[in-house]
Amino acid sequence: MNFIYLALFLLLIPGLIGNVFAHTVDSVGDFRLEIGWMNEPVVSGETNGIELFVSPLEPGLSLEEQEFKNGVTGLEKSLKLQLVLAEDKITLPLDEDHNIPGKYYAFVNPTVSGFYQANVLGDIGDTKVSLSMHPPKVSERSYIEFPEPSDMTLNQLIDGHTTLVGEINHLNESVSELEKSNQQMNIGYAGVGLGLAGIAIALFSLRKKKNS
Repeated sequence: MNFIYLALFLLLIPGLIGNVFAHTVDSVGDFRLEIGWMNEPVVSGETNGIELFVSPLEPGLSLEEQEFKNGVTGLEKSLKLQLVLAEDKITLPLDEDHNIPGKYYAFVNPTVSGFYQANVLGDIGDTKVSLSMHPPKVSERSYIEFPEPSDMTLNQLIDGHTTLVGEINHLNESVSELEKSNQQMNIGYAGVGLGLAGIAIALFSLRKKKNS
C-alpha cells in the first residue's frame, strides 16, 4: 500500500512543478508568444520581471507542440506590456535580451500578491497584437520570510493587541492626570472665590465704619 502512495506522489510531482514554474503560451497570427516571470516562484515585494518570447509558429504542429526557436528580433519598439491587477494597471516598455534572440523582458516590482494579467500590445511586422495572458500567481512574501514566524497573521494580532493595551493604559493615565489637574484647579478656584468674598466683606465693613 505504501508503494502505491509513493508511486502516485511521484506521478504528481511533474504536474505540481509545472503549475509553480510555468510559462503561458498563446499565438497571434503566425507567431508563438510565451510569457512568464523571470524569477520563479515570484513573491510580492521583490523586484522581478516579465519575460516574453516571440517566435514563428511551425506548420503542422498544435500550440502545445510548439517550441520557442528562431526568435523574432527587433520588437522592443513595436511591442509593449501592460500589467493589470484588479483596477490597477501599468504599461511597461520591453527590452530585448541580447543573448537570446526573440526574448524580451520588462522589470517590475509586484507589491501585492494575486493573479496578474499581462496584455501584450502592438505589432509584430504586419500582425496586430492585442493579447491577454496570465503568468503564474504572485505569492505573499510573508510565506517565505525567515526567521519570522510562519503564522504571520497570529503574530500580527498579538502585536496589535499588545499595542492596543499599551495605548489604553496610557489613555487611562492621561485621564487620571487630567482629573487630578481639574481637582487642583477647582480647589484653586474655591480659594480665589473665598478670597474675593473676604475682600468684599472687608470693604463693606470699612465703608460702614466711614458712614458711622
